[in-house]
Amino acid sequence: MRNPTETLSKQLLQIGVIIFTIVLISLGLILPNALLPIYENNIYQYLKQPLELLDYGISESKLGSDVAYLYITSDEEIISSDNFSKVMNYASPKQILKFTTDEYGKISYLGKNYYYNTSYSNYIKKISITNDSYIKQMKQDILWKILPVIFITFMLVIGLILLWSRKLVKKIEHLKDKVDNISNEEYQDHYKYDEDDELKMLSDTIDEMRITLKEQEEYKNQMYQNISHDFKTPLTVIKSYIEAIDDGMETQEKGLLIIKDEVKKLELKVHSLLYLNKLNYIKDSDNFRKEKTDVAVVIHEAMENYKIQVPNLKWEISIDKNSIFTGTKDMWEAVIYNLLGNFVRYADKKIKITIKKNTITLYNDGPNIDPNILSDIFTPYKKGINGQFGLGLSIVKKTMFYCGYEITVKNEKKGVSFMIK
Repeated sequence: MRNPTETLSKQLLQIGVIIFTIVLISLGLILPNALLPIYENNIYQYLKQPLELLDYGISESKLGSDVAYLYITSDEEIISSDNFSKVMNYASPKQILKFTTDEYGKISYLGKNYYYNTSYSNYIKKISITNDSYIKQMKQDILWKILPVIFITFMLVIGLILLWSRKLVKKIEHLKDKVDNISNEEYQDHYKYDEDDELKMLSDTIDEMRITLKEQEEYKNQMYQNISHDFKTPLTVIKSYIEAIDDGMETQEKGLLIIKDEVKKLELKVHSLLYLNKLNYIKDSDNFRKEKTDVAVVIHEAMENYKIQVPNLKWEISIDKNSIFTGTKDMWEAVIYNLLGNFVRYADKKIKITIKKNTITLYNDGPNIDPNILSDIFTPYKKGINGQFGLGLSIVKKTMFYCGYEITVKNEKKGVSFMIK
């Protein structure tokens, strides 16, 4: 397994070398060329000063050897300094004069660059000319002055990068250790962050994830126990009545009625569990969101069904003209039947259903829900009203969420209201 310190340090070192190369090219090559106009302006000033020393004759003792001179009289006589041929690479004065039409400028001759400046006095033209050795020397001087600065800076930056990378690797190793032990309850974290940076935020997020996973694991274990208990009860009742019939302690007719009733309860629980699991698969499908259902039809069908089972309840229905909602009829049947199934169990005298402005309100005048369990009432197999366990309200919550609706519950002065909007 590779050492993360060496790997990260190597990557950072490569970045440092790339930065050093970019800086070297920028300052060592691009900068001198960018300063070329300044160098050329200095050359023109440098060539202008000696022209004031030239008179009717040229005294080489007063003139520099890197500058050549031409003296053109009013009679078109051309006088050149002795170093003209050397400076101008053996070019003749007449050839050079063809290029010196301006007061000053740059000449490109036989692949080399030259600079000149011109002065006039008493009908006499004086020209000073030099090659580009000055500019080359200036570029070289700047390069050799910049290189040590760049090198020292590079070494300092590399040192800082290596120190920072070691510190960074320690943080990464700590985060890896936390992730590896995220399910280890005995793991203790003693690492302390000096800076409140993104890695500390990530460490805090891992801590929160660890707590969440622990809570989910505890909830899952509790849910499994509750599911087992919920399914075990009707099975125990069925088994007991079968044994009672076999032993002759219960009549076959009465025993079968009770067994059929418990099988029906067990079947409902299985269907609910299968439907809840089905919701987890269809949530990524958009097909059900394209369908529309007349919820008023579903409500009236459910009401007629429960009126037969609980004839003493009073039903109040108030529905707008618009009762079309997103979702399939099966989904809305699951929602309405689960809600009303609870309502007929707990309602005292009245159930009221209202659809108004795309909001469905369902009310029953039964007992209030314990405030301690109100926030968890939609959680599957969480202990609910009167210590009951179940999936019904969880199915309602998930179905409405996937259809794009929100369902809330609140205690009224008398009774409970569920609101879908």
